[in-house]
Amino acid sequence: MCGRYKITKPLTKTANLVKTNIKVEDTDNYNAHPTQQLPVIKSYTNGKALELCEWGLVPGWSKKLDKFSPLINARKETLMEKVTFKNLIQTSRCVVPADGYYEWKREDKIKIPYYFSKEDDEIMFFAGIHQNNQFCIITREATEKISSIHHREPLIINQSQINNYLNVKKDAMEILNSIKPPSLKFHEISKDVNNPVNNDPALIKPLN
Repeated sequence: MCGRYKITKPLTKTANLVKTNIKVEDTDNYNAHPTQQLPVIKSYTNGKALELCEWGLVPGWSKKLDKFSPLINARKETLMEKVTFKNLIQTSRCVVPADGYYEWKREDKIKIPYYFSKEDDEIMFFAGIHQNNQFCIITREATEKISSIHHREPLIINQSQINNYLNVKKDAMEILNSIKPPSLKFHEISKDVNNPVNNDPALIKPLN
């Protein structure tokens, strides 16, 4: 799963890359986590917009339950099987910009945090779905390289495929299944990232 990520690059850079309007201010967020309001790219009839949404999707049917944890991830392999996701992947897609993300490797009873980013350190774009100003990140089975740390990874969209993915007239699954994951680099980091209150550049510093 993907439960934390980093977004600190100027949003004007993101907007220029994907040719979208900006409705939010820059954020130096080294520890983006669920329930936060975070920048996402949505598509409208008059163009794309970069705006804030809450990370964690709460389906309408869940209101009947006493307790329900917001959905922060959706597995690509079961998008068309789950009622909630099946509707949204066809009508309400979004793209989540990030500099990199965090994942934890489990060794016995210990969880060791790692930071992942693109080899060229450029912005990555996660495929997502949204509803009622909330969003959820789509994940895929990890590549062999990443699987040494965790068995899942966020589904990263190529910049050239963003418009197609956001276009609800296009077959989302056909697009997602055609995407080849980019080459990523990663390194072990401090366990300070475990606490979502911590938010500073030191979080991504290599431990060794």
